[in-house]
Amino acid sequence: MRSERPEAPDRCIDTVSEPVNSAGTDIYHPWGIMLSKTTRLLLAAGLTASAFAMGSVASASVAPAAPTGHTLPANTRFSVTPDNEAAQQALTDLHHGDLTGAAAMAKLASWPEATWFTSGTPDQVREQVRDTVRTAAAEHAVPVLVAYDIPLRDCSQYSAGGAASDAAYQQWISAFAQGVGSSRAVVIVEPDALANLPSDCGPTTDPTGTLTAGRIADIKYAVSVLEARPQTVVYLDAGNSQWHSVGDMAGRLIQAGAGQAQGFFLNVSNYQPTDQTDRYGTWISKCVWFATDGPAWAAGHTDYCASQYYSSAAPNDGQPGDAVSPTDPSTWHWTDAWFDQNVGTPPAAQLTHFVVDTSRNGQGAWTPAPGKYSGDPQTWCNPPGRGIGAQPTAATGVPLADAYLYIKTIGESDGSCTRGTAGPGDPEYGGTVDPAAGAWWPAQALTLAQNAVPALTFNPRLFP
Repeated sequence: MRSERPEAPDRCIDTVSEPVNSAGTDIYHPWGIMLSKTTRLLLAAGLTASAFAMGSVASASVAPAAPTGHTLPANTRFSVTPDNEAAQQALTDLHHGDLTGAAAMAKLASWPEATWFTSGTPDQVREQVRDTVRTAAAEHAVPVLVAYDIPLRDCSQYSAGGAASDAAYQQWISAFAQGVGSSRAVVIVEPDALANLPSDCGPTTDPTGTLTAGRIADIKYAVSVLEARPQTVVYLDAGNSQWHSVGDMAGRLIQAGAGQAQGFFLNVSNYQPTDQTDRYGTWISKCVWFATDGPAWAAGHTDYCASQYYSSAAPNDGQPGDAVSPTDPSTWHWTDAWFDQNVGTPPAAQLTHFVVDTSRNGQGAWTPAPGKYSGDPQTWCNPPGRGIGAQPTAATGVPLADAYLYIKTIGESDGSCTRGTAGPGDPEYGGTVDPAAGAWWPAQALTLAQNAVPALTFNPRLFP
């Protein structure tokens, strides 16, 4: 994973005489809603109040979604982490007289983002997860939890780490599931774990395939213990639309037990546009069906599926537009044509669903000028000029897309990027050294907020 979030942060203990939970956050405010200490300070500063005056926040209340087992109703309200990094940055900006920055960060702080769990003992992660789901329940909302402790995480690169062994991981994820208990939660299982298998790390990492087999077993185990909880909604890793082909990713998902989960997630910590990601996800879902429940001749053959790289439905004669290009969505109609011809319209209930990380894809992916870099430009790593994307919702309007979510913590660095140069600085940021993976980067947070598409507002569903 090219961006790591630290362990779930400690909660700020409020000193006013109101009930608090074991995590130290307020449970009930006099208005009948949960507000963190930071949020109250922002209100006192007039930032949120001014937004109300400008019509940025809707005043109508929305009833919380009723529990529905392992699915996400369209009216699901996701939880906002109390005293999150953006809220803390808003106070810092306010203290320094930066009202523009403070307002932008206050808006960002009002939106739900995922909580990442990246390490710790089984006892520690059990308690951290339990506190998080209880805080969300007090908010009458659903938390998005990211489990990120798989052995050989990120091929030991920018976000290296993870459990010491498969056995240790299975103990950890079992405790994670125990922490969820009977609470409602969306669980994002191990970003990059399937798109970046040990066998993908290099020819010497897993020559026998033992590590990759262990990885698949770990994910299947995670699915089994998480799905055993009555109200979890579990999604597995499927990379992004500029990585693995449709058939390759569908095959990995089948191996890892996606059929026993709600579905898969896409674009975590990446920047690919939402419409292209939805299309890619729909193809993967249809390919999974094709190879498992489709015609007899297709059984087990995800490799037959057309993709963002190739479609046999295209002429493929070398003429412009006559072949599929992953970077030219205008050619993707050839892949649509293949699925229309070979898959048709499968029963909707048999298709696997997905969620999309829209935290940083508002401006789409970054492409440096041709010839600017002779080495790897690291387009995934802190690309300049990006923006926050579609706001979190379970009402996507796309049949198989269960939700758009802010999974990556907006404002946290992807790592120290050198873009194929000698470094140590990042040439896209004047040669300064980027913060380490997972570190809060105020300047990047502000850029993402200011470049948001759609424009960033206060969350109209912040209050139940």
